[in-house]
Amino acid sequence: MPKMGESIMEATILTWLKKPGDKIEQDESVLEVATDKVDTEVPSTHAGVLKEILAKDGEVVKVGSPIAVIATDSDEANPSEKPTAKTESKPAESTVKAEPAMVANQSNGANQSDFKASSRFYSPLVKNIAKEENIPVAELDTVPGTGSEGRVTKKDILAYLQQRKSGHTIAPALTSSKPAVPASINAGDEIIQMDRMRKMIAERMVDSKRISPHVTSFVEADVTNIVLWRNKVKNEFQKQEGSSLTFTPIFIEAVAKAIKDFPMINIQVDGDRIIKKKDINVGMAVALPTGNLIVPVIRNADQYNLRGLAKMVNDIASRARDNKLKPDELAGGTYSVSNVGSFGNVMGTPIIMQPQVAILALGAIQKKPAVLETPTGDVIAIRHKMFLSHSYDHRVVDGSLGGMFVRRVADYLEQFDLNQTI
Repeated sequence: MPKMGESIMEATILTWLKKPGDKIEQDESVLEVATDKVDTEVPSTHAGVLKEILAKDGEVVKVGSPIAVIATDSDEANPSEKPTAKTESKPAESTVKAEPAMVANQSNGANQSDFKASSRFYSPLVKNIAKEENIPVAELDTVPGTGSEGRVTKKDILAYLQQRKSGHTIAPALTSSKPAVPASINAGDEIIQMDRMRKMIAERMVDSKRISPHVTSFVEADVTNIVLWRNKVKNEFQKQEGSSLTFTPIFIEAVAKAIKDFPMINIQVDGDRIIKKKDINVGMAVALPTGNLIVPVIRNADQYNLRGLAKMVNDIASRARDNKLKPDELAGGTYSVSNVGSFGNVMGTPIIMQPQVAILALGAIQKKPAVLETPTGDVIAIRHKMFLSHSYDHRVVDGSLGGMFVRRVADYLEQFDLNQTI
């Protein structure tokens, strides 16, 4: 299992794209895996023949653990070396097979199907402890996690077990994850099971609303200059780069400039500490063909010019829709934007991506009559306008900062230079 990012320690095997006996080219995708950040394909590091699969679909495998045996040309030339590779990989296979046997007699604990129904991610170690201690998944879902993105660690579950044995656990927590009013199902209703990504999104959105008291400020911006400029240069950009010039890179450029003016919007909360981030890494919400949402990150967005941002936005959006993003490209964001205008919405109240403290929703651009001041008096003219909706964490961002920040973004958009080149 290859290393797929600094924070990624394990991955779940979704499906094998090759079967034993298949010939594999170097860099050809062999299997699909899922981490707690993204689904991705794993390419082969060598050309050869897939001899044996050591980890089956659905298994959680640690980074660096063997998952398959590939026979290369050098193996054929040195057959005496092949048994060594097989011998080294066999213990991993026997370990995987032994794990279910170890807990087969734990009838009251959680089983694999229960974990599939859960919206939380659990490591194999935590799963084993839950099985051995007869902790149902419904109960495990109530255990607070201190790991990355709220994941339950070994320390968390052992501490919970101590409380459980002493009778200090809170009984209502066992049912806190259930809806207050059960859904009614009638004849003809269609029941759709959430996929893994949708369950992850649901969990993170609920967690964000629970963690952060959300406040939203709204500003209307006149973006007429931006619309006229884009209409003037978009064909030239298409010829030069082979891709479209959208409004998104222009908005991200304005956001990056405003963050430099108000660096206390580029922070994270760690208990009673505020972490002021040095880098400006802007997350960009992208709607997937499945209907799910993913937020890849443009790192050091303030270091790009407009052409560089445009190419980056197009590349990331395209690879996100094709499920080609790397796990690290979904981590490390310090501020996020969401273009609700692409759905025809004029404004919205976006939910913050934890552990960030703010997110900006970009509304649809509409033609509106507006009053303009001229040297000879006020006139009414047709202008292109849009709403900016800024949601922020009221624990650490007050209304003055949240409001001034989004106003500054609007100022940069309204002051856009019609004569600049790209």
